[in-house]
Amino acid sequence: MNHHRTTITFVLFALLTSLAACANAPTPTPVSSNQANGAKPKVVATTTIVGDVVRQVGGDLIDLTVLLPAGADPHGFQPKPQDTAHVAEAGLVFVNGLGLEEFLDRLLQSAGGSARIVAVSDGVQTRTGEAHEGGTHEGIDPHVWMDPNNVRVWTRNIAAALSELDPANAAAYQANAEAYDRSLQALDAWAQGQIDKIAPQNRQLVVDHDAFGYLAQRYGLETVGTVVPGYSTMSAPSAQELARLEDAMRELGARVVFVDSTVNPTLSERVAADTGAQLVFLFTGSLSEAGGGADTYEAFVRYNITAIVEALK
Repeated sequence: MNHHRTTITFVLFALLTSLAACANAPTPTPVSSNQANGAKPKVVATTTIVGDVVRQVGGDLIDLTVLLPAGADPHGFQPKPQDTAHVAEAGLVFVNGLGLEEFLDRLLQSAGGSARIVAVSDGVQTRTGEAHEGGTHEGIDPHVWMDPNNVRVWTRNIAAALSELDPANAAAYQANAEAYDRSLQALDAWAQGQIDKIAPQNRQLVVDHDAFGYLAQRYGLETVGTVVPGYSTMSAPSAQELARLEDAMRELGARVVFVDSTVNPTLSERVAADTGAQLVFLFTGSLSEAGGGADTYEAFVRYNITAIVEALK
């Protein structure tokens, strides 16, 4: 009998000890399925320019997919089935916003999913102008990245969104954003110094479409004519509009037409031929292919500013 009592006492003691240990154990922190299996957060960016800035902030901590290939015009891009799949699987989708991604609503509807859409341009002071037939931007100029100071706003928005998605790496995202912000400030100062080399009377731009307003506003240039009216390359000029542009160029002595490398240059070539102007190709809606001289955002700005200064000074 004493033997049975001793055995029961031991079992009770062991059970109580086990329960106490469980009570004192820390409660496990819930983790996402991605974190649990060690995968990086899946992130999508629309354009190559947005993608490069996201990459500067996210670094190797994210699994980034960029929808548009280098050289694609964001105004006329048509998503492919694999783009829908990438968006459906993503935790974040970074977009320029302001109506640039004319394909976006259809893509999101097809993808479904629960990805958070982050418009990196939120908080940028935008330019507005006359809305033109064929354009879809409702008078808002979406080309905010042409001023590096606006990309500083992008950087803050991207760091905040990534930190919310992946709080374990928030400090790293913030550090990357701060380092990139310093680079953008230096880039802005360099660009102004280069533009200052152009004589004031020569600081006039004729462009294929109105994509350089933020750049002109920041650095003291003036857009005096556009081949295609409005902010979208999908617009089309009338014969009268082209004639007025050519007359204005002759009157102003404008000798250069700046053309986006992603669009069909036929109309710009016609204007240049009629007026004796030179065509100079720039990057506006896309970075270049790797090694193409504008394969990061910083290289993109340096390429464009250098080409403008060489053409106008």
